[in-house]
Amino acid sequence: MINRIRDIRLQKKLTLADVAARCDPPTTAQTIGRLETGTRNLSLTWMNRIAAALDVDPELLLKSESSEQPRVVARLAETGAEALSSPRDAILPTALVGDGRMMAMLVETPAGEYRAGDQVWLREVPAQDHLQLINRDVLAPRPGGRFAFGRMIDRDETRVALLPQGSGQRQIVIEHPAWLAVAEMLVRKL
Repeated sequence: MINRIRDIRLQKKLTLADVAARCDPPTTAQTIGRLETGTRNLSLTWMNRIAAALDVDPELLLKSESSEQPRVVARLAETGAEALSSPRDAILPTALVGDGRMMAMLVETPAGEYRAGDQVWLREVPAQDHLQLINRDVLAPRPGGRFAFGRMIDRDETRVALLPQGSGQRQIVIEHPAWLAVAEMLVRKL
């Protein structure tokens, strides 16, 4: 069975030993290497253990033999673009980030560092982690089906304060937001 364990592990900058230690229960780097190369059978139990260790969905570990996947073929280093010694599958960025519901926001009018045509991908963050969002761009629901987007500058038990993108904007205070989503990725056509 062809799998993406190695590709995901390398994109997350983890060693075989790192993944082995993250497994529950922990295993050996040699076992992870054998599962990566297909010299050991990748059972459903192993898929679930390794997916949890890599913090991805188990189905992301498998790849079809017939469909062509995007490939990572080069890297940009100090000396310029360099070919990778062995190209590997490109894993969608949305699959590599943590838990929480993903959503996207389209930018129609330039604002701050965002340009018209940009897509901002956001991930919903649990309420207990909202304080970690200070000085990050967040999207928050407002009454009446509206939203507010801006840099979170303050938060307490009942409200959040956002500073909208662009100059001359006044802060927006939202009482008891149902959820907050932090901007994690920017997709921009060149």
